[in-house]
Amino acid sequence: MTSWRPHHVVQRSPWLRDLPTEVAVLSAIAFCVSIGFGILAPSIPVFARSFGVTALEASAVISGMALTRLIMSPFSGILGNRFGERVILTTGLFLVALTSLAAGMSQNYWQLLFWRGITGVGSSMFTVSALALLLRVSKPDQRGRAASAFQGGFLLGGVAGPAFGGLIVAWSIRAPFFVYAASLLVAAIVSWVFLAKAKLEELETVVSNGQEEKTESLREALGDGAYRAALMVNLVTGFVSFGLRISIVPLFITEALDRGASLAGFGFLIAAIVQAFLLMPAGRMADTVGRRKAMRIGTAMLTLGMLVLTASDILTNGFGTASLIGPALFFASMAIQGVSAAFLGSAPAAVVGDIVGGKRGGIVVATFQMTSDLGMILGPLAAGLLVDMLDYDWAFGVGTVLSLLALMVVWAMPETLGRVRKSAPAIA
Repeated sequence: MTSWRPHHVVQRSPWLRDLPTEVAVLSAIAFCVSIGFGILAPSIPVFARSFGVTALEASAVISGMALTRLIMSPFSGILGNRFGERVILTTGLFLVALTSLAAGMSQNYWQLLFWRGITGVGSSMFTVSALALLLRVSKPDQRGRAASAFQGGFLLGGVAGPAFGGLIVAWSIRAPFFVYAASLLVAAIVSWVFLAKAKLEELETVVSNGQEEKTESLREALGDGAYRAALMVNLVTGFVSFGLRISIVPLFITEALDRGASLAGFGFLIAAIVQAFLLMPAGRMADTVGRRKAMRIGTAMLTLGMLVLTASDILTNGFGTASLIGPALFFASMAIQGVSAAFLGSAPAAVVGDIVGGKRGGIVVATFQMTSDLGMILGPLAAGLLVDMLDYDWAFGVGTVLSLLALMVVWAMPETLGRVRKSAPAIA
């Protein structure tokens, strides 16, 4: 067997040591996408409101894209199986770049809504294909760290983007769309040039041990308890971490704690710093100790973080907004959830990679991605309804219960790393 390691392994970065070069390329693409979106995201509702629409209509511009992503994910998986992840990944990036450019040139609300909806199609093509490709080119004992590196690219871009976004929005409300389009064009070029087809095919053959290509069916995957646990965790993470937390925590800070909006920003920054610090150690644990233990830690920390957040509202009501107990517990909750995000950003994806086993499993990966999108859609709606009808502690309490349910499912799941090691040969 021809050795591929000298051509495919990055030795310089401690984060990417012993991982295929393609992981570094995909992480760089994730960074380009994320920093552009970090610049764009805060301006979307403001731009929509400039057309004189209601807050609900402005929010529909955001949720509409998420809904399109959810609907398109299965088709993106099928396209990846049919034409290859590299082609669909690059096409998706180009599509998002062009539709973002068109959205920035919108002359009315309906044009903006239309183009943002089409953007969801390209976004689905990119996210599903990128994750599927990442898992296909990584060996079983690399998948946790590979997923961590990929998430790290998104995280760094997400932190850096808003730092520049304010300056760009001050220049022009349309400018962030054009900057986002430019960052996506760079990502698309990087994808097509540095993800060489011949190298990908060689690496995928080695990882899959030269087995004949076949598509892993969704029905087979759903019969695996580990896959069902990964779906549950992704659904709850989307609902709690991305949906509930992002949608109502800023309101909780200003209305329940009676503090400035900047306090929420500091809390999110704490979570991001903790997550960044633990991403690679968490991925390493998933690759050595096991996926199940890493997922147990992640879901346990998610449950604890939501419990502390719930307590911050209850105790604030008891001691008053002047008390420092509420803000202190809020910061503690964000730090704990940062720990959770580090472990749940790698281990569930590694489980999916183990189940696909180096073969084409676009629909399996797409379904995994869909659960997160579904959680992101349902989370804000459920949280907003609970806050309107009851209070913040009820919304946070529901997040705590869902996190606990995910922990129970993970606790009973089978380990996939040991299973892979028994069947997969050593790769030089």
